[in-house]
Amino acid sequence: MNYFRNDFRKTLPSLNEGNDFPRRPKNLKRILVTGGAGFLGSHLCELLLGAGHEVICVDNFSTGLRRNIAQLKRFDTFRVIAHDIVEPIDLEVDEIYNLACPASPPHYQADPIQTMRTCVVGSLNLLDLAARRGARIFQASTSEIYGDPQVHPQVESYWGNVNPFGPRSCYDEGKRCAETLFHDFHKVHGVEIKIVRIFNTYGPRMRPDDGRVVSNFIVQALKGEDITIHGDGSQTRSFCFVDDLIDGFVRLMASPSALTGPVNLGNPGEFTISELAEQVIHQTGSRSKIVRRPLPVDDPRQRRPDISLATEALGWRPTVNLSEGLARTIGYFDGLLSGSDRKVMELV
Repeated sequence: MNYFRNDFRKTLPSLNEGNDFPRRPKNLKRILVTGGAGFLGSHLCELLLGAGHEVICVDNFSTGLRRNIAQLKRFDTFRVIAHDIVEPIDLEVDEIYNLACPASPPHYQADPIQTMRTCVVGSLNLLDLAARRGARIFQASTSEIYGDPQVHPQVESYWGNVNPFGPRSCYDEGKRCAETLFHDFHKVHGVEIKIVRIFNTYGPRMRPDDGRVVSNFIVQALKGEDITIHGDGSQTRSFCFVDDLIDGFVRLMASPSALTGPVNLGNPGEFTISELAEQVIHQTGSRSKIVRRPLPVDDPRQRRPDISLATEALGWRPTVNLSEGLARTIGYFDGLLSGSDRKVMELV
């Protein structure tokens, strides 16, 4: 089954690396994680391996880091394939988690056309794989679906307020299109789908040059540099620690097939950007000063998830508060930055 060309099978790359695992118990799965060397993907791979599953990590390493998955090589049930999902792929798998796409504005805006291709063509390739293999497939969508929301907090039924031509649209609209494709494959071909909308997430294994607000503030504070706030700092975000988010991923994937999503996953605690900066300065003991810059185009003024569906259907609620999560994240970045600048740059 293929939705692009008749000679599909002849053009598939040889990816046998994922099919040479030792025999596994019947109750365990072979799971493909695309974007598996990234911030979220590496944590997901680690959790799945710890549960005894076979995991195939696929990443083109455009933003993912090999160091994120280096410790996972101790598992004989772990394989890594360097591959870009905009090209077809064929593997024998039971489940697919699609986390492949840069998620920070500086990274996805660097090549907006490739970002859109990853969201759309990449999703088509993985949905085609899921249809052929009878695999359940998970899409990591985003709260960016909601744009600069006119409904607060954001519920899954809200259609959003997105600029289709702005600097963020390659990501916003790419993810919106991917959700449409997932639902259409479910309706037309019976593919079992799971869609999650991720709100701001932070934690260890973020890149020092990630470009999102938590990592920016922490790195600036630890270096004693000015902390840059865009706008007046009154805009709000809800920050979810990575461990909580990954727990929600696994719960959604294991839920009954009727629950297709989208499901919001995020921490409903809402903080202004100024409050976040103050917490980071306090926890790092930094003498950094706050400087203000113009607000970027289409930057949302409010962002907070309504997680009623996740709580009722999955029994999920975040457990790590912002203070604890920041402490753990600061410790991670402090370890990275304690070496030379050259060493830190090698990590990214």
